Amino acid sequence: MLTPPPGSSSNEYGIVRSFASEKERKSFYESPLFLAWKEKVALFTEGEPTCKELHGLEAFFRNQNTSEPPRWKMAVATYLGVVPVTLFITVTLVPLLKDQNILFANLIANAFVVFLLAWVVMPSIARILKQWLQQK
Repeated sequence: MLTPPPGSSSNEYGIVRSFASEKERKSFYESPLFLAWKEKVALFTEGEPTCKELHGLEAFFRNQNTSEPPRWKMAVATYLGVVPVTLFITVTLVPLLKDQNILFANLIANAFVVFLLAWVVMPSIARILKQWLQQK
């Protein structure tokens, strides 16, 4: 579930769903269980829900008022986030894990990379580069 950031005046919430195939996605949205749930939650929402298919990087750069930036700009912004995070993890965390099993150390280090990117770095990068990302 996606929730508004702390201190935000937004009342927009979201649910991220992923499917193995288009057929499974269609089957889910047409299922009696989903349709009943959708009817039940309609009492607690404003207006019709919107569905937006995200295929990767654009999830970091979503903005309800504008379209997604070009993929190349999202890739550049992501690169600008990944480089310092992986360098930071390599310098700080990896030495602490040097005596651990390589698979375990890799899993831990990558978990920290993903956490920092998803909840700290990419929201900041998207905010800092907002105008550039939206330029055509």
